[in-house]
Parts: sequence; C-alpha cells; structure tokens
Amino acid sequence: MGDSSLRHVQTATEPIPKTNFIQISCDNTLYPLLCYKSLSKYANKIQTSPKLLANTSLSVALSATRSTSLMMKNISKTQGLKPREKAAMLDCVEEVSDSVYQLHNSMKEMEKANSGGSNFEFLMSNIQTWTSAALTDDDTCLDGFSGNAMNGQIKTLVRSRVLKIVHLTSIALAFINNYAAN
Repeated sequence: MGDSSLRHVQTATEPIPKTNFIQISCDNTLYPLLCYKSLSKYANKIQTSPKLLANTSLSVALSATRSTSLMMKNISKTQGLKPREKAAMLDCVEEVSDSVYQLHNSMKEMEKANSGGSNFEFLMSNIQTWTSAALTDDDTCLDGFSGNAMNGQIKTLVRSRVLKIVHLTSIALAFINNYAAN
C-alpha cells in the first residue's frame, strides 16, 4: 500500500499512454481543457502520432463548424429578429459557411500531405493558410455581435457557439503547425 497521492514516474523505456500524449499536447494549446475534452475520446485512433492528432483536431473543428453553420442558417430564418440581429446573422452565416469551406479544403489537402511525397511543405503551407483563414472568418462573425448595441439570447447563443469553433480551430492550427514543423 502506497500513498495514492504520489504519481508514478515513467521511465524512458515505458510507452506514453495515449491519453497522456493528448493531455501533454493539449497543455501546449491556448484552450487545454476544451482540447482534451474534444480529443481524448479519439486516443485509440491518435495513439501518439502528431499527424493523427493534427488530422483528428482538424476533423473535430470541421464537424463543429458545420454544425454551427447549420444552426446559424436556421437562426437567420427566425421571425422577429431586429434589423441589427438579422444583418449580423446574415454576415455570420456567410463567414461561418466560408470557414466550413476553408476547413474542408484543409482536410482534403491533409489527405494529400499524409500520403507522402515531395509536396509536403507546400501542402502543409496551404493547410495552415486555409485553417488560419477559417479562424479569421469566425472572428469576423464574432465582430458583428460585439459591443452593447445587441444583447439577448441570439447574441449569447451565437457568441458561445462561434467562440467554441474559434477555439477548436485554434487548437487544430496549433497541431497542424506542430506537424508541419516536424
């Protein structure tokens, strides 16, 4: 019987548990809790692979962005929106739709990059550019809901959902940058 508060110290010959790899990787992002929560369920798929971590995080960001895009389209059709809300919603629908397109392009390019070949650096540069553009699109959407001119449920809902995809895209970009550098 030992003190349960003592942590086991790994030796250099012991493999890193899959969830530890994700935890350590997520700790190096701007949003470690969201990162771990969204990626730990894929530990068996990711193993300890920076490539699979980049792929999976990009896929998670794309999935969340698609879901948010659909939600935004539905909200934009809501009757009774104030003119400012309607305008901000329509802008957001366009921006988040563009973000889906950029992340989708990144996923397609990632498949090419993962197959090897001499174009790896070029492909990774494209992925970094498109993922960064998606982040900019999402930030632009948020700008329409900033300040005190608009308050209420729509603003709260949109900001929370779009902030989540901003954070997930930021996480994906961090892992893409790490994969590209190694």
